[in-house]
Amino acid sequence: MTKGGMESVEVFTSEGKGRGLKAQKEFLPGDVIFAEPAYAAVVFDSLTHVICHTCFKRQERLHRCGQCKFAYYCDRTCQRAAWLNHKNECSAIKKHGKAPTENIRLAARIMWKIEREGSGLGEGCLVSIDDLQNHVDSLGEEEKKELRADVESFLEFWPSQSQQFGMQYISHIFGVISCNGFTLSDQRGLQAVGVGIFPNLCQANHDCWPNCTVIFNNGNHEAVRSMFHTQMRIELRALSKISPGEELTVSYVDFLNVSEERRKQLKKQYYFDCACEHCKKQVKDDLMLAVKEGESKPSAETVKEVIQFSKDTLEKINKARMEGLYHEVVKLCRECLKKQEPVLGDTNIYLLRILSIASEVLSYLQMFEEAADYAKRMVDGYLKIYHPNNAQLGMAVMRAGVTHWHAGLIEAGHGLICKAYAILLITHGPSHPITKDLEVMRVQTEMELRMFQQNEYMYYKMREAALKNQKIQVMPEPSNEASPSLFHKKE
Repeated sequence: MTKGGMESVEVFTSEGKGRGLKAQKEFLPGDVIFAEPAYAAVVFDSLTHVICHTCFKRQERLHRCGQCKFAYYCDRTCQRAAWLNHKNECSAIKKHGKAPTENIRLAARIMWKIEREGSGLGEGCLVSIDDLQNHVDSLGEEEKKELRADVESFLEFWPSQSQQFGMQYISHIFGVISCNGFTLSDQRGLQAVGVGIFPNLCQANHDCWPNCTVIFNNGNHEAVRSMFHTQMRIELRALSKISPGEELTVSYVDFLNVSEERRKQLKKQYYFDCACEHCKKQVKDDLMLAVKEGESKPSAETVKEVIQFSKDTLEKINKARMEGLYHEVVKLCRECLKKQEPVLGDTNIYLLRILSIASEVLSYLQMFEEAADYAKRMVDGYLKIYHPNNAQLGMAVMRAGVTHWHAGLIEAGHGLICKAYAILLITHGPSHPITKDLEVMRVQTEMELRMFQQNEYMYYKMREAALKNQKIQVMPEPSNEASPSLFHKKE
């Protein structure tokens, strides 16, 4: 079953999992298996005025739609591209008096598209909106209450002159959004900024150790020549060699959690029991719960105490971060590490979580040497746990590289930046903004490294002078969110 642009994959029925996707030809790491534009997508309520409603890039100055005063765009190109999807929304917002929530807006965009094109298979679609999973029957009481409230709000917003849909169908659409909404990120891939529906992507089943990754590409509207214009899309990229006939899988959750926790999360959010090899055999759980080996191996009681202390500390850290008390975060991290270091192994996830926060916050506070030490230990642990071509691993290695570079540790910094670049070339591709940023850093650090190798003394003298003349580049303020997860679920 293949359709325009989707010749390299086919939908099949996967035993115990329902529908799945299968490769029709061989793929190598970094290959784009398919790219898919959004069926419908919206910006999150909290970011509607700082993110372009067409390409989802974060911009300083945006043009506002003169009619509804709600939608914002990079420029005329983005505004024109949006009009087909915004036209009905624009008049409905004006009539309603205000814009409804992101869930209602997304449902309305889907319905208007169905009104225009019907709900059958569109060009390049492997599955119709009607056939997507909604899991409405699996909802708990609280979730059913939320669904009813959404349906009522939708009916208040939905114009009387538009095609009218039955309650059951409207509930199906909200169920589809809840199960299949995909998180859209800004152009740096660091912040979740919206949610979209991509029917083909929804067919890819989960595996905790997948052979594919999904990356959001904001497209290129600024290109002068039309052949270089690309629209906003998601890309399914191969992480390892994939043979024809092999199932294509993605991970719905971060791997950095023991199998029991991942399974709980998947059951709660996606209503299935994960039966992948890594969960069945609890692969790498021993590493993630490692304790110090050697003469004075800690007792089970001590380990339990330290893990509880770590969990309590992480809660306190989250509270301090929310309030922007970064020196307090550092103090909590140092105390926690003091307790963890004699007890937990180098790959223990509780140790790695604290190392990650400490390195990020210390970098922001420009305490680069201490930050670099923690970042190095974090990366060493991650490399033993994550798939070698994992996007989160690539981002963590990049952060560690930049921290070392700022600390004046040019050899280690350049090495880590090169390692991150190799991973991101596969997970994000060479044209992604973050890979391009990394390429600039790689060239810069390579030049500095050569200088350092020729004359260390001169290198440090020049570095000192450069730092005196310019303010050192401040690291971005640490975010309180984890990196955007694959599918957008209301917790």
